[in-house]
Amino acid sequence: MNVFMIEMKAHRKSLIIWCIAMLLMVGTGMSKYEVFSTSGQSLNEVMSKLPKVVQSIFGIGVFDLSKAGGFYGILFLYLVLMTTIHSAMLGATIISKEERDKTTEFLMVKPISRDKIITAKLIAAFVNILILNIVTSISSMVVVGYYGKGESVTSDIGLLMAGMFILQLIFMVIGTTLAAVSKKPKTAPAVATGILLTAYLLSTTIDINLKLESLKYITPFKYFEAKNLLSSGGFEPVYIILSALIIGVLLSATYLFYRKRDLNV
Repeated sequence: MNVFMIEMKAHRKSLIIWCIAMLLMVGTGMSKYEVFSTSGQSLNEVMSKLPKVVQSIFGIGVFDLSKAGGFYGILFLYLVLMTTIHSAMLGATIISKEERDKTTEFLMVKPISRDKIITAKLIAAFVNILILNIVTSISSMVVVGYYGKGESVTSDIGLLMAGMFILQLIFMVIGTTLAAVSKKPKTAPAVATGILLTAYLLSTTIDINLKLESLKYITPFKYFEAKNLLSSGGFEPVYIILSALIIGVLLSATYLFYRKRDLNV
């Protein structure tokens, strides 16, 4: 069995659990829209009474919350947070798990180079996050379409999912780089998650204090926000370029440091 198949099998159970979790999040999240839409209350009016800080973070005022697609724009923030946590932890774990589990010798006795090992692992990680993205996309289109009752949401959700996938890739390679650099493999997933949460908190801080807007290029969570993607109808080229640079540099770093490191057995 090759390295790719070993990794796919090793992460199969985890992937199934994450897919179920995303299905439940989409379903339960949109069920709250139905509660409001059938209660006779105007969700736009209810949300307009929230503090301005909260409105800014969630994009309230940008989305028409009387529509299922608008409500989904708020839910999207949570979906992004969940899928990027999965990606960061997966990237870190898939590189370091042999050292963590003390099975490095099993991997190293195979007649393949370290570059081929890391490539197989990266492909397996890529397939895992792609599957999670597809499951989230399909469930979103089905559930939002159901509650929207004829509302056209497919193109908007497709755009949001494309942005989410790029974020998944960014945090995946952050995880792989940390695992390749770290001398303590057990710490890599925790550090990767810590960086992710710091980036998320910075993103919300920028929303609260517009004087910090110049820092938006530092946190990937500002690159593909639902409120910006849906209002502009597409991606901003500067964020695509930044994302490509981040992914390219961190991929190169993953290979470079993994080749040179002394693996713990």
